[in-house]
Amino acid sequence: MLEVEQLHFEDALEDSPHSRHLLLVFEKDAMMIKKYSQNMQNCCQRIMSAQNELCSATQSLAQLLRSYEHQDFPLEYGDSVLAITLRQFATFLDDISSVHQVLAQQFSETMIYPLNKFLQADMEEITTMHEMYKIASNEHEQSISKYMKQTIKKDDKDRVEINREIHANRKRFHQTALHYYSSLNALQFKKKCFLLEPIMGFLHAQRTCFQMGQDMMVKSDIEQFLGNIGSSVQEVHTELAKETQKTVEIIETIEKQSQHKYFAEPPPDMPFIPPNTNLSNITGYLFCRTKQVLLTAKWERLYFFTQGKFLMSQPKEEVIKNPEFAGSLVIDLSDEGIVVESCQIDDRRHTFQIVSSKKTVILQAENYRERDEWIATLNNIIREREFTKLAPAPSKKKDSSGQSTENISAASATQTGPNQSTVASISTTASSETLILDTPIQFDLISPSEENRAVSSPQSGPPKRVNPFDQASSIVLNPAFDNAAFSETFTTRFLGSMEVKGDRGEQLVHSTIRQIMAARAIHNVFKMTESLMVVSSEGMRLIDPSNNIVRVEFALQDISFWSAHPDNNRLFGFITRNRTLAAPGSADGKPSEADKNQNASPSFSCHVFESNTTAEDICQAISTATKVAFQALMAEDQYLGEKERPSTNTSSSSSSA
Repeated sequence: MLEVEQLHFEDALEDSPHSRHLLLVFEKDAMMIKKYSQNMQNCCQRIMSAQNELCSATQSLAQLLRSYEHQDFPLEYGDSVLAITLRQFATFLDDISSVHQVLAQQFSETMIYPLNKFLQADMEEITTMHEMYKIASNEHEQSISKYMKQTIKKDDKDRVEINREIHANRKRFHQTALHYYSSLNALQFKKKCFLLEPIMGFLHAQRTCFQMGQDMMVKSDIEQFLGNIGSSVQEVHTELAKETQKTVEIIETIEKQSQHKYFAEPPPDMPFIPPNTNLSNITGYLFCRTKQVLLTAKWERLYFFTQGKFLMSQPKEEVIKNPEFAGSLVIDLSDEGIVVESCQIDDRRHTFQIVSSKKTVILQAENYRERDEWIATLNNIIREREFTKLAPAPSKKKDSSGQSTENISAASATQTGPNQSTVASISTTASSETLILDTPIQFDLISPSEENRAVSSPQSGPPKRVNPFDQASSIVLNPAFDNAAFSETFTTRFLGSMEVKGDRGEQLVHSTIRQIMAARAIHNVFKMTESLMVVSSEGMRLIDPSNNIVRVEFALQDISFWSAHPDNNRLFGFITRNRTLAAPGSADGKPSEADKNQNASPSFSCHVFESNTTAEDICQAISTATKVAFQALMAEDQYLGEKERPSTNTSSSSSSA
């Protein structure tokens, strides 16, 4: 299966700012493909129209093929197979640039026709779908605004009529968006065919029509190359046919499942869907009441989402103007005395308000179910924060040696005097799965210098570990890592790392992920360090893909827990036990007090990553690696036990003699 970036059909109806931004990337890629195809068409026209300029036109085409890898397409990374293939084609075109005769009819059938078909059929279809998508989107927005302006006292007949209008416009917008997404997704497959077929036709025509170039063109390597490319193109056609069938089935399924979403307010004949009151986060469009203009209030449709304890908003158009805009803070749900409840204002339906000691936010949903879900979810977040605040906070005191000690028992917390300073942090007396909010969050990995160890370069002596996670530099990398029985590699991006109180628990990992993502949004941290994560039965490594240098290595026995995020299948985290260098003992060889304290109070860190594949695959790989390592350890113990038995039997025989 070819790895092709695609738009998600499930996001077509919601039309979130993130979906709009991703759609903008695909539209930019389509425009660049169209421009590139037009340049290729111009080069081919030069070959047909100018027999005397065939050599220069062929050279221009070769240069154009080489320039593909420098076009910086948004959906292509590094040296793609298409770029390498076009580069090889350019080499062959340089070899035949000395031939000055051409048969215009053969060029027209084998080289110009596929390009014209691609530009006039496929690219024009995308242009037309783009205009239809804009029109459907505008009509959808207008009908929603018209519906939201309906007053409570408005005649039911008018409201039903407007509701039907929303149904028709929303269904038209959804269908147009699905077909537009399908065309853009199919373009990623088609460009791999229609950019290769004209060049294949050009080479076949040259070999057929030019007897003078027979010795130059009839070579085994060229025949093998063209055969491989032909097979690849046929595979792409097959994949495109399968993807088209799959797309049709997905569209039909999504349309059936989205019938109730086409209505702003579901009619009585549709099945009743109760609101979900157990959500811990929620996203969607709401109308927000802003500052008053003269005697009337202004209502604006914004995309709202919860980020930890914060309610954020994001205008749809802002993503197009500023792609790096992560959203604006609406209100902090952890404020004292905050209340979320329904209200009646401006004679509008399905309104509710968020009231705190600092501000009041008035919002409007499309129907009662969305309103109740928002109210229930926000109250769930508020209750969770209030429960966290009620947990006892650990106290920290300085001893005579200057080292910090913690007293986390509830009795000690109540006996803290006024002269003793306490540090606020989230903790509970019943579980160790807690976060240490006083600990700073590390958002970036420290890239090692070129002088550090590379995986592929030999080095005398044991390779040293780099130090992005404050690991001891004296700890060397595991030499048996490269010969591990099990190994898988994943592309990941580092989001953050912070110290935690416990060494296991899904809730602990999920809470750490939410806190790190909220901190990145609040502080506008967008940079992410990409690494190759190698999971093997000997441990885990993070490798810098630019220079193949090991950033950090974790032993399997140090990885205590791992889990994927339940709502985002690309986010995952794992907890590690932090190893520290042993303090020197006393003069008589006995362990010092520092050693005892260090062994009694281990520290743990939770590291959060985003993966290109699903996070479940990485978690499954870690589980498989630990299972293989455990089986190897058991086999080794069994082997050592069997090896010791003969020596024991021999000793017994000697004693008897």
